[in-house]
Amino acid sequence: MTTVNESTIRLESARAGTGPATWGQRAIWGVVTRLGDDAPRYNLPIDLPVTPPRPVTRVLADLAELLQLHDSLHTRLLSVGQDGLKQVVDDAGELAVEFRQCAVADAPAVSAGLLQELAGRAFDTASEWGLRVGLVACEGVVHRLVLVGAHTAMDYWGLGRLLRDLESVQGGETAASLRQARPAQQPLEAAEFQASPLGRRRDEAARRHWREQLTAGPRRLFRNPAAPELADDPDRMFPNALLRSPALAVAVGRVATELEVSDAAVLLGAASHQLARMSGSSDVLWQVVVGNRFQPAAAASVSTVAQEALFRLPDADRDFADAVRRTRSAAFQAFRHAAYDKWALDREIAELVEKEAAADHSYWWNDTRDPAVGPFDTVEPPRAALSELIGRTELSWPTEFLPRVNVSAAVDVLTAPGALDLAMTADPAVIGRDGMEQFLRGVERLVVAAAIALGD
Repeated sequence: MTTVNESTIRLESARAGTGPATWGQRAIWGVVTRLGDDAPRYNLPIDLPVTPPRPVTRVLADLAELLQLHDSLHTRLLSVGQDGLKQVVDDAGELAVEFRQCAVADAPAVSAGLLQELAGRAFDTASEWGLRVGLVACEGVVHRLVLVGAHTAMDYWGLGRLLRDLESVQGGETAASLRQARPAQQPLEAAEFQASPLGRRRDEAARRHWREQLTAGPRRLFRNPAAPELADDPDRMFPNALLRSPALAVAVGRVATELEVSDAAVLLGAASHQLARMSGSSDVLWQVVVGNRFQPAAAASVSTVAQEALFRLPDADRDFADAVRRTRSAAFQAFRHAAYDKWALDREIAELVEKEAAADHSYWWNDTRDPAVGPFDTVEPPRAALSELIGRTELSWPTEFLPRVNVSAAVDVLTAPGALDLAMTADPAVIGRDGMEQFLRGVERLVVAAAIALGD
């Protein structure tokens, strides 16, 4: 039997202030407010075991320290006029906590249901802070912790930082000690820099880079889309595929070492080469999600700073190794120009589109992996040869999504225990299910074949 009640976390005397929203806040807020019923898809859900189980009061006290530490967790976003958005950092208030009590054996199922409930609602950013909390207690202590972050408050890097800070707090640290040991840039501080003369110059340079790349790239990648008759169907659903590959987790590091690039460059280069071969366009563009956290203070920040970089790779179909090597320099150039005011850029892109002068920029790449978390951190690396290991790849079709604006395909890279995951969502008018499988398995085969060639 499960019983339900509700508690709160009280915040008092925290940092407060009001100012313009950051570029990241503006970008994500603009996306989620347009999504309507599909907005919860952008929530960041986490369901954690509490090991060993802890008293309710202790868990709530730990979470209160996180609220004190990171301003984004007690920030609201308010629309101002036609083209304005401001952030309001509250100094006090209460965060509701959904509380469930059940038998120990039922805790995982109860926690999963609670996660679905909390993550299934869009955040009202004008009235609601960017964090939801749920606890599952058994026999008087907390066994599961559910956290759901608003994407306007944090990106996946920020979520990882939040979880590491939670571990530190559970180990005895406080908001004050963590702030002193590891200063973190707060959103109001980021917004202040972005409004400075240097920030404005970087914004202008980034938007200029986008305009140059868009006017130079191909107007359409796929010369022969899968089902163009579906393009005008507003009710078409976008399939979602998941390729889970133990072989890719092993192979990507070997290839990265051989080619003297990062494993992220190997995967993006392989994806570019495969997309070029499939589409018929030798020139490939990806909007690459980047978490611009090059400074230590930004790396320690729980916020949403991700912006899209426009990555363009000419002659991507020529040779796999060549594509990977050139990906490194092309990515650096793109990432240098990945911080900007998205609303201003969107207006400029719209003008290019109206003039039919913009390249096809409807392909998205998001490497969500945390460099501190590897696929073999919790499981033993496989001993099988890659030629055998590739036979253990699993391809599944978890769900379908509502249509997405300016998305022909979106690919996420994720870390799984003992494997790498490639998750892909595509517009069936452009790439059908067969094409999605061809792309995912093609990326895997490219990398694994290159690794095998080095010696299996």
